[in-house]
Amino acid sequence: MALLNVTVGGLFCGSVAELWPGRPTSGIQKDPVSGPQHLGLEGFDRDAQADLSVHGGPDKALHHYPAEHYLLWQAEGLMEAGTQPAAFGENISTEGMTEETACIGDIFTLGSATVQISQGRQPCWKLNAHTGHDTMAYLFQKTGRTGWYYRVLVPGKVEVGDPLTLLERLHPDLSVEMVTRARLTKKIASADAVRLSEIPELAENWRAAFGKMAAGNLNENTSARLTGKS
Repeated sequence: MALLNVTVGGLFCGSVAELWPGRPTSGIQKDPVSGPQHLGLEGFDRDAQADLSVHGGPDKALHHYPAEHYLLWQAEGLMEAGTQPAAFGENISTEGMTEETACIGDIFTLGSATVQISQGRQPCWKLNAHTGHDTMAYLFQKTGRTGWYYRVLVPGKVEVGDPLTLLERLHPDLSVEMVTRARLTKKIASADAVRLSEIPELAENWRAAFGKMAAGNLNENTSARLTGKS
């Protein structure tokens, strides 16, 4: 197992607010926090989500977004120069770890807490509204720059500068990039969908989605192998 050890460059929390008049409230606005933060089973004590049916909860307690993606978005003209995390509503920011090097089920120490990657991000319209780009959710899917979520196995304290260190890699062939691409595009072979539907480390609702794909909710012309490029 290759060593994966990065440093927390930023921690971000937010409260539920009315960000867009006449539309549902949201907790996507996150601001930097300093000092030790308590991380419980459903996220940081100081953080909040508006609609717990689709955001937050045990399988999406903490959202991690690679800081290096910001330079790519800026180079492509989709974000203003100098835009900093957490413009996408993430809770944690690092450099040196991306969707291609992180895998579903990976277990890490994070400060004094222990966390596990549970799923990639499945962005909704709020990402478009928050960034001011009406195609941003689509571009997340197209580029694979979605970030990912953790479940918290052992609560603890986390602060900027803490190491995020890989303890155990359960599924080295299931990168976050590949699994998220399969989930969002539904381009996956039936056998791979069956496998993903049975992996307990994957978030429950994603397992259910892959189960439906395996049951035949796919067009025959979209049954690409999980390890291949669509």
